[in-house]
Amino acid sequence: MTLLTVMIKTLLAALLLLTALTLPGHAATFSMKRGLNLDQWTTWVGEEQWSDPKAILPYPEWRKFLKDEDLKALKNAGFDFLRMPVDPSPFLSDKTLALRDDLYASVLDSARMINRAGLKVIVDMHLIPSGGSRKVGMAEVMDDPRIFDAYVEMTRKMARTLAAEDPTQVAFEPMNEPIVDCDTDGTNLWPERQQRLFAAARSSATKLTLILTGACYSSSTALAKIDPKAIPDDNVIWTFHSYDPFLLTHQGATWAGDFIPYVTGLPHPLSVVPRAELDATLDTIRARMKAKAPWLRQSGLLAYLDEQVASMDSPDKLLALMDAPFERVEAWAKANGIKPENITLGEFGMIRQEYGNPYVMPAQYRAAYVKDMIARAEAHGFSWSVWSYGGAFGIVDAFNGEKAEPDVMEAIKGLR
Repeated sequence: MTLLTVMIKTLLAALLLLTALTLPGHAATFSMKRGLNLDQWTTWVGEEQWSDPKAILPYPEWRKFLKDEDLKALKNAGFDFLRMPVDPSPFLSDKTLALRDDLYASVLDSARMINRAGLKVIVDMHLIPSGGSRKVGMAEVMDDPRIFDAYVEMTRKMARTLAAEDPTQVAFEPMNEPIVDCDTDGTNLWPERQQRLFAAARSSATKLTLILTGACYSSSTALAKIDPKAIPDDNVIWTFHSYDPFLLTHQGATWAGDFIPYVTGLPHPLSVVPRAELDATLDTIRARMKAKAPWLRQSGLLAYLDEQVASMDSPDKLLALMDAPFERVEAWAKANGIKPENITLGEFGMIRQEYGNPYVMPAQYRAAYVKDMIARAEAHGFSWSVWSYGGAFGIVDAFNGEKAEPDVMEAIKGLR
C-alpha cells in the first residue's frame, strides 16, 4: 500500500508539473508602463551618522527634499510608476539597531506617499559597493555567507512590512543588479541565492508581485540564463537593465573602469555630427589617454576606443547594438512562455555629468538616447523606468540643488 501511495503521489506531482509547463504564462498582479527611478541618496550620509534619527530619517533620503507636489508633477509628466531604490546597508548596520523599526516604517510611509500622488511604486532593494565609512555593500553580501543570511532576513522583514499594501499599487524587488557570476570561471551561484530571496519575500508577502532578475548587473545575457520554471510563481515580473552602448551612456564616469573616464564629447548617435567633427573629438580623447593613462595601458585603451567606435559608427550598427538586449530577452521570454507585460527594462539612461567633472553632456543627445530606448522597449511590449530623478544621470535634478535641462522630460511628456 505504501508503494502504491508513493506511485500515486509521484504521478500527481508529474501531472501538476506538466500542467504548469504547458499552461500559458499569467500576468502579474502589478502592472506598469512608464517609470522613473528615484534617487537612492542625495547627500550620502555616512554610516557614522546612521544612529542619529535626524540624519537617517525619513528614509530613503529623497523624502527630505521631494514633496507631494514634486511626485504629482511626475504623474502629470506621464509616468505611471516610480522605482524607489532603498539602500539595504543601514538595515545591516549595527549603527541602526535602535532605529531599525523606524527605518522599515519609513520605507512603508515613502511607498504610501508615492501611491497618494497617483503613482504605483516598486520598492527596490538597491545594494551599492562598500567604501568610506560604509562597511557592507554588494561584495560583502555576496562573499560572506553570514551577511547574505542577514540580507535574506532583511528581505523577509521588508516584504512583511509591505505585505498588507494594495498589490496593484506596490511591488517588491529583493535585489538590484546582483554582482555575481560575472567571471568566466563558470560559477552559477545566483539561481540558488535568488531562490532563497524569493522564498523569504514570498513567505512574508503572499500577494505582492516580486521583481526578479538575472545575475551580473541584471544584464540581458544573464537574464537569458535564468530558468524561470525554478521560481514556481506566476506573480513575478522579470527585469533587465541596459545602458548599451556603454561608450556613449557613461562618458566621464570615474567609477566605471579605467577606460570610460577618458571619454567625453561623443554625440548620440555618432553620425549626428559631420565625420570631421567626430574625428576631432576622438583625437581629443586619444590625446587625453596618452597624457593621463598609465603607459602600460595606453595601447590597449586606444585600440579599444577604435574597436568600440567602429562597432557603432553607422546608424545600422548602432541600431543593432541597442536592439540586441531587447531581442535576447524577447527570445528568452517566448521560449519560457512569459508575456511581454511581465518584462520590464528596470534601468536605462545617459549620463548628464559626472560629479566633479566639468563636462556636461548636451541635452539633445540625452533626449535622443532616451527616446530611442523607450521606442525599443515599447515596441517589444516591455515597461520601462529611466535612471534617474537626480544626480549624474538626473533628468529632473542635477547636483547641488540645480535643475537638469528639460529636454529629456519634455521628450517623455511628448510620448503618445
